[in-house]
Amino acid sequence: MPHPGSAAAELLVTYRGVVYPWHCDHVGHMNVMHYVGKFDEATWSLFNELGLTRRFLANHGRGMAAVEQRIAYRRELLAGDVILVRSGVLEVREKLLRFVHEMVNAETREVAAVTQLVAVHLDTHARKAVPLPDDVRERARAASVNYELPWDPGGRG
Repeated sequence: MPHPGSAAAELLVTYRGVVYPWHCDHVGHMNVMHYVGKFDEATWSLFNELGLTRRFLANHGRGMAAVEQRIAYRRELLAGDVILVRSGVLEVREKLLRFVHEMVNAETREVAAVTQLVAVHLDTHARKAVPLPDDVRERARAASVNYELPWDPGGRG
C-alpha cells in the first residue's frame, strides 16, 4: 500500500482490462501467467509515459530488459472481474528503473496483486546496459512514489 501521506492518486493508471474465462485455471481464478502478462502491458504503458516509447527505442537502438521481478498475490481474481493497474517509480539510477505495479479489482477496490520490477536500459546492438536519457530520468523522478511493498514493511520506495 502507499505510505501514509502518499495518495494512491500518485500512482499512474497504466492498464485497464477484464479477466476472461480463458485467463482462469482449473481452480477457477486467474492464472499467474496472466497476472504477469497484464503487469507486462502496464510496464510498457509506464515506459511510454516516461518517454521510452516504441519509436524512441527502435530509432535509437535501445531496449529495456527486466532483470528482477517479485509478485505478492493478495486476492483472487475471477472471470468477469474488471481490473486496473496503477504504477509508480520507486528508484531511478543511471541505467535502471525500479518500479511497482498494483493490480486492483475495479469493483471492490481491493488490491489483488503487487509486483516490483527492475529494468535495465540497453543498447540493443552492443547488448549492454547504457545510461537512460536525461529527460527519461527526469520524468521517472516525477513519477516516483513512496510505496510500502508487501514483503518489505519498512518500505524501500
